[in-house]
Amino acid sequence: MALLPVNDALVRILNSVDELGIETINIHQSLGRIAAENITSNLTQPPFDASAMDGYAVNYADISSPLTVIGESQAGQSFEGTMKIGQAVRIFTGAPMVSSADTVVIQENVTRNGDQLIINDCKAKGSNIRDAGGDFNIGDTLVEKRTKLDARHIALLAAGNVAEFNVYKQPKVAILSTGDELLEVGSEIGPDKIVNSNVPLFMALVTEHGGIPINLGTAKDTALDVKAKIALVKDVDMFVSIGGVSVGDYDIIQDVLKEAGLKVDFWKVAMQPGKPIVYGDFNGIPYFGMPGNPSSAYVCFTNFMLPAMYQMLGRNIQGLEQSFAILEHDIKAGSARINYMRGHYYEDDKGQKFVSSTLSQSSSMLKTLADSNCLLVRDMDAPTANKGDLTKIILIIP
Repeated sequence: MALLPVNDALVRILNSVDELGIETINIHQSLGRIAAENITSNLTQPPFDASAMDGYAVNYADISSPLTVIGESQAGQSFEGTMKIGQAVRIFTGAPMVSSADTVVIQENVTRNGDQLIINDCKAKGSNIRDAGGDFNIGDTLVEKRTKLDARHIALLAAGNVAEFNVYKQPKVAILSTGDELLEVGSEIGPDKIVNSNVPLFMALVTEHGGIPINLGTAKDTALDVKAKIALVKDVDMFVSIGGVSVGDYDIIQDVLKEAGLKVDFWKVAMQPGKPIVYGDFNGIPYFGMPGNPSSAYVCFTNFMLPAMYQMLGRNIQGLEQSFAILEHDIKAGSARINYMRGHYYEDDKGQKFVSSTLSQSSSMLKTLADSNCLLVRDMDAPTANKGDLTKIILIIP
């Protein structure tokens, strides 16, 4: 049976996944969340004409004459009197402008002796004043729908006095690992055993990309233990198992899940690594069955599970950023599967990217994955690539 092309697999996944609902949160909980609406300002900023510098509020028509300083305006405490011809008011950055003043002269451009002030230089009327609403006005859109909120957006919303707003709910992702050989990190590792790195990997990936991971632990390679674990899959938006999806005698999870309600959409995709991935519907929950080798599972997450999470989150991108880079070495012709090779790229002083992929490509190796910052993509049946050719890359680390 022909393997399913990667793009066809992704289309089938995204056609089966919907955006999640919306919830209202406080601004202090919003880092990394996705705006579910255009968020508008509750006030005008600045709310009044304000001084942009420390100096003196004056009438521009008066600057050629000595002036008398009659008071001061500071942030949070404005000058309440009336400034007349021949007068000036000491003013500080951010302080409200003085009524009847039309210019601020910076303090470096004046000479003051007691209350007497001489203006040495002033370029133009209206200098050094921040107009009311110069940043934004009440009702202006501060953050557009589907924006991932970072510290800059949060500061802007705070300045607009927006304390609460709507965001997309975070997908809850149940994570199950399988394998008799696996022990939890920190365990005493005996003969024939290895540390389970897949659960920490997927817990971190889900968290990193805006989801809420739920650790179901590790099931032994028995139908009884797998059944006990999948009985815990409740009140989640996505379910992923890692390991046991190939054709070995102990790769039983697909059969056990089918008995419990799994409807398989596809099994095996034309990609390397990651060919044995399973996707389907587990009692109304999107299900991903990942291969057990960590790098294979990572590539499957990048290509399929991450776009599905982003669609649930209301994001307007389908996954990690893609780019192009210049090869630093030759690469042999491709095969009948798309190959995602771990690699490393860098940019020169002109912003041009260069990439190499000389690391071991064994799908069981984690250090080569950790040492990589991109996946070098080789299309199906790609011809030999030569040093200097342009190739597509997926940026693991921007």
